[in-house]
Amino acid sequence: MNLKQLEAFLWVADLQSFTKAARQLYMSQPAVSFQIKALEEDLQAVLFQRGDKKMVLTDAGRLLYPEAKQMLQHYQKIKAGLDDLKGLKTGRLVVGAGTIPGEYLLPLFIGEFKKKYPGIQVTLKVSGSGQVERWIRHREIDLGITGMSVEGEGIDCAPWFPDQLSLIVPAAHPWADIGTIMASDLKNESMIFREQGSGTRRAIEQKLAEQDIAMEQMRIGMELGSTRAVITAVEAGLGVSIVSRYSVRESLKLGWVREVLVAGLDLRRCLYQVRHNQGMGGFAIDAFAGFINDREMHKRFFTDKETPPS
Repeated sequence: MNLKQLEAFLWVADLQSFTKAARQLYMSQPAVSFQIKALEEDLQAVLFQRGDKKMVLTDAGRLLYPEAKQMLQHYQKIKAGLDDLKGLKTGRLVVGAGTIPGEYLLPLFIGEFKKKYPGIQVTLKVSGSGQVERWIRHREIDLGITGMSVEGEGIDCAPWFPDQLSLIVPAAHPWADIGTIMASDLKNESMIFREQGSGTRRAIEQKLAEQDIAMEQMRIGMELGSTRAVITAVEAGLGVSIVSRYSVRESLKLGWVREVLVAGLDLRRCLYQVRHNQGMGGFAIDAFAGFINDREMHKRFFTDKETPPS
């Protein structure tokens, strides 16, 4: 039994004629007769009996009729839903992101994406990059954006967006007027860091290691669970820190903190797009991934000062 047979059955039942049903189905009358015969053989039941110039349903036909109608309606509903998905009129996706991309970048992309595809529901979950990696591995999200590269079986990880880390100090700090320090000078200051496992923390550890500076040599004054908390602590004069320039733009503009260069320390990094290569995928997630990878969209959210060299 297939949908074509059921459709032929319903038309014959409604019009009480093979010829009229064939006209509606754009088929020949023998083709319609063949569909009904095949359906009867499959069900091992006679569905029609010939009456006075018309086809009349048998008891078996009357039993099948409402079920066949419901099955065809379900199919049409599913097909219409799939057409909407293909046309991106509907759909849903769940994105997980580390603090920097989740709080300062992705809301901009999602806002623009929703303007283009208002019918697609986007859920954004924000946590540390380590948690985003776990969400991906457990397939709890469709796409992840992290501040660190993620490796492992079944994981696809690719560079997504450039980021620039910046050393920030309180406005009244002596370094604020110097402008540039040496990397070794960091060992003498009370440093405020994100918690272990965050993408920013790992990036800083890697950058310092490139200068032969181990975390054990640093004076860690605080470890905080959010970038906003780190910036607030620096504004309060509790220490200095290295954070994403995206997160500190407003504080720099208002003069609450100052940016200091570190000679020889390359603080550029990359944010990464992570997916499970055995994930379900779908029209909505593929459209969103293509959208956030559009280079023209990237340019819209960068200023010349913030754009790290490619």
